[in-house]
Amino acid sequence: MKANRMEAFSDGVLAIIITIMVLEFKVPEGHNWHALFALGPKIVSYIFSFVYVGIYWNNHHHLLHMVRKMNGQLMWLNLLLLFWLSLVPFTTAWMGESRFAATPTALYGMILLFSAVSYRFLHLAILKQHDASFAAAIGNGWKVKLSPLFYLASVGTAYISTWISGFLIVLVAVMWLVPDKRIEHAMGDGG
Repeated sequence: MKANRMEAFSDGVLAIIITIMVLEFKVPEGHNWHALFALGPKIVSYIFSFVYVGIYWNNHHHLLHMVRKMNGQLMWLNLLLLFWLSLVPFTTAWMGESRFAATPTALYGMILLFSAVSYRFLHLAILKQHDASFAAAIGNGWKVKLSPLFYLASVGTAYISTWISGFLIVLVAVMWLVPDKRIEHAMGDGG
């Protein structure tokens, strides 16, 4: 199996995840702006999750360009990542329905933490296919180190302030909006 087959499968799963999230929206009862504003927490949680799934899709695409040889370990690690990401629609809906209550927000942070750890496992398995100089060029960037810490902090702070928890979650998204260019540079594609 080639990496592009796994990438196509992953693209399909991520597209379904986004579709499921948008299907959670119900048409408002009223016919005015106030009725739409009542959906505010759901819309905000959807935007969070849409951005996150988009970030994973973008970075996953870059990551799979490093695959030299597909194997069972990569396929299972990719499925582990997709498993955690497939829980995003559930936590998104719960967080929006509860208007960002502590437990749904904490669970959202946990799902993002487990997704990040799964992505890191996949990343490390792909790096093993390359020599030490390539692995050193990709290495452990500051985003890789800070993201799990911020996610973990978002889980704990959700019970103190969901605003702080949400801020930490948004902060990680902002860090990852621009894909890691080290992969392109190390592969010779980035100029």
